[in-house]
Amino acid sequence: MEDNTLIAAIQSGNEAAFRQLVEHHQDRVVNTCYGYVHDAEDAEDLAQEVFIEVHRSVHQFRGDAKLSTWIYRIAVTKSLDHLRAKKRKKRFSSLFRTSIDDGAATALSDGAATPDQQLEDEQRKQILLHAIQQLPDQQQTAFTLSKYEDLSYKEIAEVMDTSVASVESLLFRAKKNLQKQLHDYYHQYYKKNMG
Repeated sequence: MEDNTLIAAIQSGNEAAFRQLVEHHQDRVVNTCYGYVHDAEDAEDLAQEVFIEVHRSVHQFRGDAKLSTWIYRIAVTKSLDHLRAKKRKKRFSSLFRTSIDDGAATALSDGAATPDQQLEDEQRKQILLHAIQQLPDQQQTAFTLSKYEDLSYKEIAEVMDTSVASVESLLFRAKKNLQKQLHDYYHQYYKKNMG
């Protein structure tokens, strides 16, 4: 079904059309949310919230952007709101918080890696995720949509309602910021541990 037909059907109360929309966009919405929250359960919960919001505000959809772009915008907003609420609740979260589920998944998928290597990989991942979460919202959004969703600059510009040049600039600054944060982190780490 075309976007316009689908939206018209949903706006007229067709639940089957809404289910079709959810089925079509669910995986990408979950992935988008996961790109921010890095927790599978939270991403699933947020995706549900996104589709509740879509259902609630579908009458406001005017078709000035693609349907998928509109849904991405809602997913990004919900994810950022979730992160802000989490930061307010827990100002200082541990950098090396490791998830048992992630550890188990790594152990199952990579039998060749030693426990030390697995721990090191997990720590590296956590450091990078922490660094991404420190980026300003706009940089974090551009970086997440690029890295985790593999969207083109044009698609990111549509989701963020900005120009391609702005997206390029945001991604450039995000990468610079990440390099600096990671350099500073490892510099401090080695100074502390290597004396």
